[in-house]
Amino acid sequence: MNTVSLYEETAVLTQDKGRLIVLLYDGAIKFLHQAEAACRQNDMERKGRLISRAQDIIFELNTVLDLEAGGEIARNLRKLYNFMWRHLSQANASGDSAMLEEVIRLLETLKRGWQAVAS
Repeated sequence: MNTVSLYEETAVLTQDKGRLIVLLYDGAIKFLHQAEAACRQNDMERKGRLISRAQDIIFELNTVLDLEAGGEIARNLRKLYNFMWRHLSQANASGDSAMLEEVIRLLETLKRGWQAVAS
């Protein structure tokens, strides 16, 4: 393991829950921006891998939701995460970068909310 990877792993393991969620949003947004670039370059294989990585993050965010403790907010987040996951599947199949941008905007909005909570 190189020094940068060790630092990144340590940084993730020592963050509080709100900050970790912000980091996950950052990762998904980064992958989707890279997928947009791959789409523009007509690199469909790379686009697919990057969308899949963003979907993995969204899946994880969805999986850890506590619907009992989170109540209506958690249920609404679940619906939103499911929508984003399906939307990314459609974007991957169609190559529609506008669909990627729509999910990026949703993730950025959620990220801003979590940043406010985490700070």
